[in-house]
Amino acid sequence: MGKERDINHYIELIEEFLSDPEHTTQSYSEVARSLKKIVKHDETLFEVYLQKIPNEHLGDIALELPEKYLKDFLEYLPQNDLVEVVEELDSDDATDLIQEIEEIDSTKADEILAALDEEDQQEIKKLRKYDEASAGAIMQTELFSADFNEVIQDAINRLREEKKSGELTNIHQVFITGTLKRLIFAISLEDLLIFDFTKTFKEVLAGCEEDFKPRYIQDDEDLENVANLFKEHDLSVVPVVDHQGELLGRITSDDIYDVMQESATEQIYNLAGVDDEAEEEENFFEAGKKRGSWLFVNLLTAIAASLVIQMFDQTIQSFVALAILMPIVASMGGNAGTQTLTVTVRRLALGEIDLDNAKETIKKEVVLSLANGFIFAIILGLISYFWFGEELLGFIIAISMVINLFAAGFFGAVIPLVLKRLSVDPAVGSTVILTTVTDVVGFFSFLGLASWILIK
Repeated sequence: MGKERDINHYIELIEEFLSDPEHTTQSYSEVARSLKKIVKHDETLFEVYLQKIPNEHLGDIALELPEKYLKDFLEYLPQNDLVEVVEELDSDDATDLIQEIEEIDSTKADEILAALDEEDQQEIKKLRKYDEASAGAIMQTELFSADFNEVIQDAINRLREEKKSGELTNIHQVFITGTLKRLIFAISLEDLLIFDFTKTFKEVLAGCEEDFKPRYIQDDEDLENVANLFKEHDLSVVPVVDHQGELLGRITSDDIYDVMQESATEQIYNLAGVDDEAEEEENFFEAGKKRGSWLFVNLLTAIAASLVIQMFDQTIQSFVALAILMPIVASMGGNAGTQTLTVTVRRLALGEIDLDNAKETIKKEVVLSLANGFIFAIILGLISYFWFGEELLGFIIAISMVINLFAAGFFGAVIPLVLKRLSVDPAVGSTVILTTVTDVVGFFSFLGLASWILIK
């Protein structure tokens, strides 16, 4: 009965979307989530709603579906509808959808691509050639440009017609090109409104060229740099050019936001030793296998820490209080290291630090860790003294705390920086390596000092 109420809720959400001509009540992701719930409950009902939703919106909804559900989408939607769905998308989204379909059924992807008109085919093929981590991979070729010598009124008339026909959406700027379609200016629509429409762009811009010099990116620019440009200058759109300066396309803020969100999700998963793709697909076997591989690595590192403890088994037997206190040292080191690691990985991802200023980053994290180390060393030293009535024990655990938090700060900053230098994702494996370091240093320093000072 509860499940029926849930399904009715998701049906209502889709009906609300369909009844709103502007589709402002529900986002595409919400509709996709509703379809996921419905297909689990009733595949026939899922097919019915696929037919009800206009093709002009189905592409955006399909892009929100994980691969598992996109398979159902492809199975129940006729070929001619699939072609129209792709045609309704902007070039960058159409390329993404074709690539996702290709991963599921390459034959179907080829058939859809072949059924598109020649211009759409060429745009998709051109975008697919770019490295997925480059600006060209996420740019859209739909934009509005005008020739430097064009009369402004003529350009506005063209813009009006292209907007009416649905060829252009989400227009923020007019890109002005010169010889060989090289980008020379970018004018916001707000500024365009105050120009003299009877003049050419060349006449209007004479003497104020510097005010309209565009910020642009090259098509092979790394996406990390593109994201930094958007954040630093609070941009809504950036034109993309090739190495000759020819205008190729544009990247809008919503596109780069999606990239940043995906990157952040990947970083979080990687820090936890979890594969983001396996988790998103909701495949229990794949998710379990990926998690298990990292847990196996963690098992090996835990054994390494246990071997350190075994080296001091006689010391622990002679002084049982050591067994009670030693997890505290390792735990504090692990948590302090995770704090440093998380901050460093995030700052690397945002481009706030790089290998050139790595020394300052390491210095800052070490100083912070040492400051906390001395504070908690005093606290834990006093607690140990009053707990077990042994002055030397309090001194030993205090010194060990300082040593381990120093190691946590140093290696928490160094490990991701080293991985970055080796062109490895700084988040991948960092947590496992760092945990091993803090456990081994914590146990070895605490038990080693205890063997040297306490055990005569």
